[in-house]
Amino acid sequence: MRKTRLDTRDRNALAAAWPVALALAALLALGGCGGDEAAGPAPRTVLVVQPGAAGDPGGLAFAGEVRAREESALAFRVGGKLVKRHVDVGERVRAGQVLAELDAEDLELQATAARAQLAAAEGELARASSDRARYAALAQQQLVSRSALDAQEAVYAAAAGQARAARANYEAARNAAGYARLLAPRDGVIALRQAEAGQVVAAGQTIFGLAADGPREIAIALPEARVRDFAVGQRAAVELWNAPGRRLPARIREIAPAADPQTRTHAARVALDDPAAAANGLGQSARVFFDAPAGGAKLAVPLAAVQPGRDGGKALWVVDPRTRRVRLVPVKLGPYGEDSVPVLSGVSASDWIVAAGGHLLREGEAVVPVDRGNRPVADR
Repeated sequence: MRKTRLDTRDRNALAAAWPVALALAALLALGGCGGDEAAGPAPRTVLVVQPGAAGDPGGLAFAGEVRAREESALAFRVGGKLVKRHVDVGERVRAGQVLAELDAEDLELQATAARAQLAAAEGELARASSDRARYAALAQQQLVSRSALDAQEAVYAAAAGQARAARANYEAARNAAGYARLLAPRDGVIALRQAEAGQVVAAGQTIFGLAADGPREIAIALPEARVRDFAVGQRAAVELWNAPGRRLPARIREIAPAADPQTRTHAARVALDDPAAAANGLGQSARVFFDAPAGGAKLAVPLAAVQPGRDGGKALWVVDPRTRRVRLVPVKLGPYGEDSVPVLSGVSASDWIVAAGGHLLREGEAVVPVDRGNRPVADR
């Protein structure tokens, strides 16, 4: 009986303690969940910079090539087989110098045939002239009718016309035979060769490219979006790749009115103030620098900071130093430079821009912004 009473008491005690145990288990579970949340991933550390002043790379420096102001594509005026080539690329030539020759045998035969036709036409003209003179004398003596004299005059006029036509054909054939030699139109340098001896070429097919002696210019391509910022006569500075650090004064001489259909750029020529400054630099690379236009970009950011925008445009991640959270700000950019791009609108010089790793961020994400010295910037 005693043991039975103890068992009853134990069961009652256990029944009374069971709710307390459940409550403790629930608290432990909640505490465990809270601990897991607190142990979540730490905010991402990001490198931030402030937009700097837009310098030369802000879309106002263009790569170019030194070219001659006068460039000629030289070609034969007649077709034929190229039998001799007297010059090669890089050689200097003088006006009137023979550059190449065609096989002129057929052309000379045509000139011979034309000369024979001219001789026949001139003989017919001489006979018609004698007949006209004879009929004129007979008409004065009234031995032939007036109509017979008129007919003889018509025969003479036709013979004279045929003689003139034959002479013109002969002159053209003789000139064509002379066109078998390609002559340099002016002093210069052979900059291009596009045919070789033994090749059959057509009339007008380019054989050589001649860069005439005289002023040298820099050929550049202006972006379609910025072409209105430039004008003929605008000042510029040219830096040749073989003379780094030395900038030569120049100006825009011409701008193509139409954009290239493939590159969508406008061809432009920049003339050096000193024509002899690049006299021996034909074909070498150069860079052309322009001052920023009025109302142009004053700020620039690294290329790595640029991110795709929501509407197909461009954007930058901007960090709020107080909340340490990022937001994607749409911006308007200028032409890209070598390592930076000008910012036309959207951010200010005091904003902190994520300079690297922006493709990993989300809108409103918490971050730890640091500068290039790995110093926090949140409280600045």
